[in-house]
Amino acid sequence: MVTESPRATASDAGLLARAGTLRSDAELMEEYARRLRATAAALDGCQAAPEWSRPTLERQAVACSTAAQHLRTAAEALLAHARAGH
Repeated sequence: MVTESPRATASDAGLLARAGTLRSDAELMEEYARRLRATAAALDGCQAAPEWSRPTLERQAVACSTAAQHLRTAAEALLAHARAGH
């Protein structure tokens, strides 16, 4: 009978936990992107808002979405590594 060593199991659990954290962080970044876009939309047509605010908010929203995608890619890479048995 073949059994897994406790060290390998703990390592796999650690990788799975990290992947879960990365996924959660990706969701947060997507939420930040939504908030930034909502703020940009709310400022659209607002005479008091500086001209630079909407494009700046849009750029930051894109950066957040890009970061979310990178975090998801990193999470998938960790999961693939864990599944492969290192």
